[in-house]
Amino acid sequence: METQGSRLQDDPDIRVMLAGSTLRKVKSHNWKKQRHFRLLEDGLRIWYKSRWIGGGQSTFSVSEVEVVREGHHSEVLQSISDEFPANLCFTLVFHGRQGNLDLVAETPAEARAWIRGFRKLIHKAQTMDEKQRLDQWIQDWFHKADKNKDGKMNFKEVRTLLKMMNVDMNEEHAFYLFTMADQSQSDSLGLQEFVVFYKMLTQRDEVWRVFQDYSGDGETLMLDELENFLNVEQQEGENSGRHAKEIMERYDPSGTAKKNGTMSLDGFQMYLCSSEGSMFDPEKLPLYQDMSQPLSHYYISSSHNTYLMEDQLRGQSSLEAYIQALKRGCRCVEVDCWDGSDGEPVVYHGHTFTSKILFKDIIATLKEYAFIASEFPLILSLENHCSVEQQTVMARHLSKILGDMLLRNVLDPPGRQTTSQCLPSPMELKRKVLLKAKKISGSEGSHDGTLTDDFSEEEDLANGQAGEKELHAETLQHQDKVPKPKSNLSRELSDLVVYCKSVHFRGFKGNSLHIKCNEMSSFSESKAKRLAKESGEDFVRHNVKQLSRIYPSGLRTDSSNYNPTELWNVGCQIVALNFQTAGLEMDLNDGLFAQNASCGYVLKPTFMRDNRLAFDPEKPEEQPGYTPLRLSIQVISGQQLPKVNQKEGSIVDPLVRVEVYGVQEDLAKEETSHVNNNGFNPVWNQTLNFFIHTPDLALVRFVVEDYDKTSWNDFIGQYTIPFTCIQSGYRHIHLLSKDGTAIPPASLFVNVSISKPT
Repeated sequence: METQGSRLQDDPDIRVMLAGSTLRKVKSHNWKKQRHFRLLEDGLRIWYKSRWIGGGQSTFSVSEVEVVREGHHSEVLQSISDEFPANLCFTLVFHGRQGNLDLVAETPAEARAWIRGFRKLIHKAQTMDEKQRLDQWIQDWFHKADKNKDGKMNFKEVRTLLKMMNVDMNEEHAFYLFTMADQSQSDSLGLQEFVVFYKMLTQRDEVWRVFQDYSGDGETLMLDELENFLNVEQQEGENSGRHAKEIMERYDPSGTAKKNGTMSLDGFQMYLCSSEGSMFDPEKLPLYQDMSQPLSHYYISSSHNTYLMEDQLRGQSSLEAYIQALKRGCRCVEVDCWDGSDGEPVVYHGHTFTSKILFKDIIATLKEYAFIASEFPLILSLENHCSVEQQTVMARHLSKILGDMLLRNVLDPPGRQTTSQCLPSPMELKRKVLLKAKKISGSEGSHDGTLTDDFSEEEDLANGQAGEKELHAETLQHQDKVPKPKSNLSRELSDLVVYCKSVHFRGFKGNSLHIKCNEMSSFSESKAKRLAKESGEDFVRHNVKQLSRIYPSGLRTDSSNYNPTELWNVGCQIVALNFQTAGLEMDLNDGLFAQNASCGYVLKPTFMRDNRLAFDPEKPEEQPGYTPLRLSIQVISGQQLPKVNQKEGSIVDPLVRVEVYGVQEDLAKEETSHVNNNGFNPVWNQTLNFFIHTPDLALVRFVVEDYDKTSWNDFIGQYTIPFTCIQSGYRHIHLLSKDGTAIPPASLFVNVSISKPT
């Protein structure tokens, strides 16, 4: 098996990385330490250590690196820009919530070599097929187990490896497989022999049985047999014939099988483990929805207190938080602005110990990253606590830095409806930044005006819209944030608000008669949940035309989140979450917005886009076209589940729980029993059944946990998917970490059936 390093070793940049370089690792303006970095021969890992004798050493995988930024493109490197020029500096950005690695090379040529080399390795990792990914994973385990680094593994090392891989195997059986794989009879396994050992170790009887059900000779699948499998089991109907031929050509590793028009068991398993064999319908992954409808017809991926990396009392405010949110497809970010001491507005969580960043630096960051993950409009939600003078500074920064990206005027293309009737569409607003803020009412001639009828989030609380306990807690935190009933607003800033004018919510009754579509309200989570419970149908109708923004309770000082599905159920578009906090709520958000090219906009169901239709999430059976469905999930097996307890000898006892989120009547949880001491290839073969009243609003979450009878179960992995994106049949679910990042090759193997109730 060729390693990635050997395939790329002729590249001059890779040769520099293999030889190694002394780079400065920078953590702050005062912390800059020299470390020796080197790409290991496998081409998969970076090794680094202190230049001093006896210093510590460490490694990380190239696959952990998401992107390389060149120059002073981090707050840390910006802080030392006067000491080290941009052509020496670069930043490694890791997947998930792992911190960046800021580095400074000794020469520009050395920096360029490492930057280009990393980018080539990252591209290689991102474009690997399923077999290459598996090969890389096998190599990685081989190197982990080869403790003495002699390129071979004795049986003692193999036993250690099995524990590392979550396998509690009978030692006699393990030694038998070891002997079978030891073709050189050297009492050790080289890399190629280890591959043989791995294949014997990972023989999957459950896949073999499915294969046998459709194979006439028990050895291969003929084209018509594979077509029959796709038609009967995978529910592909008329597409099964064409798809069967494509699958054979794409996944079968045997040249003979391809030549004979057949598929081997290895090829069949490779297909089932591929993205095509996953639960997520591949037709729902690209941009497949109509993007020409009014903004109010879409759910919009939205962040709260976007500037924070941690909690809301002492957490760090950072430009990196905006970058991370935008990279995840977020389309509405929040900026809390306060007067700065030198005339420059600053952003932080007011009257707390969170650090401060300059408003103009945030806007510069938005300019660079706003449309990398999505070309559809970015809403800048402004929480304004500044004086008129510094508001004017903000307006000038917005105009100068964003330029044509900032929407300043009402769109008026031919045939377009007026702003009082409906909002423009995401397609019409491509690559535009929309400012959400208060807007002056009254005289148009003055430089700054009096705000008489617009209220902020805090005013909602102060006017008794939250519970007394919540109000007290939020008042303590924001005691100076509550503005007076009348407040001054800069005309320059006001003029930049076009389609997202913040107004106080005055109730649903008669609301549609006087409110304009470019006016929107913000609701605390408690108020929004109460309205959803008491006036669900009215809330749905309101959100056909208006945008609604929901924000977390002030009690959530730890930056925890609320369940967003309760507000999506009544059509609220901007349901803002703390993106910096991993957990169930962000899993649901990531799951909903994983479809439609992860562009941050998802079209709401038909019954939420027409105010002539009546929909109350409390009474889903009364909705127009009510069509409930039965969801049956046979949880068959798991593959290579990660360890959660790193103690030597510890093996997980996994169970699978399937959770359904949506309207109240659809909320449900069912779980399998646990499997003792097997995270490598546990088998459950248990079926879980659900009745779905409103499929268009349902999200299905798969959670794998390590069972513990004496305490809380430990989290292993999860995967969340919109019900409307589920593919029927035999499918693999590729698990994600708590941070929402991939943990290959950890997966579940399931059989999904969706049917109408009899």
